[in-house]
Amino acid sequence: MLEKIKKYFTPEYILVTIILAVSFVLRVFRVNEILNFNYDQGRDALVVWNLIHSHKFFLIGPTTGLPGIFRGPFYYYLIAPFYYLGKGNPIWPAVMLAIMSVMALGLMYYLAKKIGGKTAGFIALILGTFSFEVIYASRWLSNPTPMLFLSMILVLSMFLIQNKKKWAWIILSLVLGLSFFSFGSSGEFFYFPAVVIFAIWQFFLKKGGIKNIPDLKIILISVGVFLLTFLPLLIFNFKHGNILANNIGGQFGGGKSFGISTWQFVLDRLSLIWTYFSSLIFHDPYTCEHIILIIFALAGIYFLLRLVKNERIKVILILLLSVTFGLLFYQGNYGNLYQYYLTGYYLIFLLLVAAVLGAVFKSNLVGKILVVCFLVYFISQNWTVIKPYLSTTGKESDTIILDNQKEAIDWIYKDAGSSQFNVDEYVPPVIPYSYGYLFIWLGNTKYHILPVDNEVPLLYTLYEVDPPHPERLEAWLNRQKGIGKVVKQETFGGITVQERERIK
Repeated sequence: MLEKIKKYFTPEYILVTIILAVSFVLRVFRVNEILNFNYDQGRDALVVWNLIHSHKFFLIGPTTGLPGIFRGPFYYYLIAPFYYLGKGNPIWPAVMLAIMSVMALGLMYYLAKKIGGKTAGFIALILGTFSFEVIYASRWLSNPTPMLFLSMILVLSMFLIQNKKKWAWIILSLVLGLSFFSFGSSGEFFYFPAVVIFAIWQFFLKKGGIKNIPDLKIILISVGVFLLTFLPLLIFNFKHGNILANNIGGQFGGGKSFGISTWQFVLDRLSLIWTYFSSLIFHDPYTCEHIILIIFALAGIYFLLRLVKNERIKVILILLLSVTFGLLFYQGNYGNLYQYYLTGYYLIFLLLVAAVLGAVFKSNLVGKILVVCFLVYFISQNWTVIKPYLSTTGKESDTIILDNQKEAIDWIYKDAGSSQFNVDEYVPPVIPYSYGYLFIWLGNTKYHILPVDNEVPLLYTLYEVDPPHPERLEAWLNRQKGIGKVVKQETFGGITVQERERIK
């Protein structure tokens, strides 16, 4: 046992452990205060609350950005045990997802080490730990967050297949299904063409004519595992008159999601993809950062021509080129491409960057100096964003975080005392699911009283600031004037609560 402990009690593993501990702190620090608990989080929490307390099981999960198309239910079943253990507290599932993201970084170190040795491994670990965008994604209580971990399992399974571990096709099939049907966003769709290209390569194009083809048993198990990942959606579809199939056909068959792009669309889309991926290095790049990125991108092309002989680098390139090329034709969700669509590629991209920087570092003394300077600047630039994000007080006039949301609700309960009351909320731009859940959670576990549905004299209006559309908030407040007269009010960051006396 002591010999085994000594084997891992080395400077390498001690340093890896320290960096992972830092990454964990950056992902859970003040999460009980500054967690973003908005529309998606409230919607998901209400579903899980009904699962736990009313035993309402379900076959579909959160909606996608495409009308009438839903994800599978596995994200809900993943977070449900932690909502249960936390008695409804959203901090528990948020911390669980943060832990998954730290596990992803540990796996990322291992994969980068397989690609370019310890140097690439440590560079990858530093990039993943201190990238603000990765930290922000890791702290997001939403279904794309597990993709940080699943994307690394995807890459690991492809590496194992390259090493003739044919059972890894089963893992690949499981991750492929879960990524697309339950956890991912639009970007994970392009895992499919990447895996097809990878399979053709392994089956038919291996050097020396050695074919890396799994046996029939592995193929059948892999297909079965993949089918299981969307079985709940299939059952839901048949139970509801083929509704999902019709919606999917309407979106994809009617040419709404994919189409031939104009040159302007291609240029705009490439610019947006560059922006999203480069922001993983520098959150808000200005001229200086763009120059640095361009210099290292050119260096990357030079070293990549040498690195491409590495078969593991080819796996990374297949995945990144697949999504880049595919997004040039993807026009779903009204042509919008949000950054979180690429969550499943964040760490894959950083693996490529780490491999290139590792090669630069190993090239000569100048390369070592350049890479060290780059990493120092990378950490300092990201820290200028991380620090204010983690230290926000919640008192800023436009801040909406869990802490001031709970303060607003506490104020209502303390003001109402034992009196029955109604609540009316305004949350831009959609349904106030977040407050619906917070009232259910705190009302049941802390105050043991809930707002009533029937009209009573005591009314509270709760609204958030709406900088993009102040006219909508103004119109809502004007309607409230005809319902109740303001008696008093209090503001908590970007949230205002008013006690009103209902007009008879």
